[in-house]
Amino acid sequence: MEKIQTILLVDPESDFLEWAARQLQTPTTRVLTSTSSDEALKIYLRESPDLLVTETHLHPFSGLELLAKVRQRDTGACVVLISAFGTTQNVIESMKLGAFDYLRKEALPFNLKPIVDAALKQVAELRTATAFKPQLTIEEHKDSIVGKSEAMQQVFKLIGRVSHSDAPVMITGESGSGKELVARAIHNFSERNSKNFVAINCAAIPEQLLESELFGHEKGAFTGAVTQRIGRFEQSQGGTMFLDEIGDMPLSLQAKMLRILQDGEFSRVGGSEVLKGNVRIIAATNRNLEHEVSERKFREDLFYRLNVVRIQLPPLRQRVEDIRILAEYFLKKVALQKHLPHLQLSEEAVCALENYLWPGNVRELENTIQRAAVLATSDIIMPKDVPLGALETATSSTSNQPAGPISLETAIETLLKCAQADPTVELLPWVEREFTKHAMHVTRGNQVRAAKLLGITRATLRKRCEQFGISKESSI
Repeated sequence: MEKIQTILLVDPESDFLEWAARQLQTPTTRVLTSTSSDEALKIYLRESPDLLVTETHLHPFSGLELLAKVRQRDTGACVVLISAFGTTQNVIESMKLGAFDYLRKEALPFNLKPIVDAALKQVAELRTATAFKPQLTIEEHKDSIVGKSEAMQQVFKLIGRVSHSDAPVMITGESGSGKELVARAIHNFSERNSKNFVAINCAAIPEQLLESELFGHEKGAFTGAVTQRIGRFEQSQGGTMFLDEIGDMPLSLQAKMLRILQDGEFSRVGGSEVLKGNVRIIAATNRNLEHEVSERKFREDLFYRLNVVRIQLPPLRQRVEDIRILAEYFLKKVALQKHLPHLQLSEEAVCALENYLWPGNVRELENTIQRAAVLATSDIIMPKDVPLGALETATSSTSNQPAGPISLETAIETLLKCAQADPTVELLPWVEREFTKHAMHVTRGNQVRAAKLLGITRATLRKRCEQFGISKESSI
């Protein structure tokens, strides 16, 4: 027998209550009504309804205050607010307090029943959701590398072995796989851990500024150099320098890097003084440097100097068994930051995470958990709360609309909204990688058709495929 669900309707107008009750009453739905907020609170505490639908303008206290009082007593309470005079502030405040939705009264003839049905469906799903059994026992740490897969166990062993030496290390792996975390772990377990760990992204700094950033400059070395500046190498003296995206370092700077690795010597831009540096170098790249060397885009001698110890990080899709423990770790991390102690994942949500390919790797998983924690309407994160892929979050709110083609302007606006919602999203690199991957997939690896679809030359497409590790075989 199907369980009877209870709705509590609150509005000062009895005519509205009568109309709304008729709309929502079904053989499996019981509707209670109230015209005041204090009476509604008493009914809620006595009856524990599945859903509260309340007007914002109530007496003796407002619908927003009723929402807050109910959520204070029941953190999983499902509440929909309605108003004839909804303000931007009320909408924002209601969602901040955890409302399921906020509706204007003029739209209720069309929206009330679908929204209430969706809310009741969520309540029913939460009741039947399987609790996710925590597996994480490690102490919280901002630089933790989490993983129990055999591939990550081998990475941990390598970290332990290389941390006792000063040998240069090359970390390779796809974007977002955690290369900087590995570099930090090597530094933290080394005898240099009392000194600075300095990270620099060689791809993020313009070529004309990178040399000054790395080595510093003397006063008057170039226009704008009004004082002497200490570079990153001097800042990391006695410690560790992490050079991310080393494959993007210009050839002109690679010779200076080679000198540092060979002799520990460098000079500031515009200076003649030879400085000595005691710095351990750890480099990382998502490029195929052996190919770059063969194409004369990367110095062979520098490659062999950097590639003394190689640590290859596997993509997340190749260590599915780590997704559960990573998701739990990130959820604990965001719950601690956002003061959300009751937040937890459902087993169904974890299964959804495990069935996704994670093109953005661990970084994408962390961003996904952060968005789910912020946007979830209950303490238990369900599959619908997990925004898998950049477009999911923006499109989920309009999922009740008929599917159809969208304009390029709408697509661009959607992507920008996703980036605004999560400042950690690297939008342009993501778009370039994902568009290239999907173009190759829909054309089944045909580079001519894929390049035409993207509006680029075949040579440019080939370069991007090499950069992102996209092969014809993997696209079919």
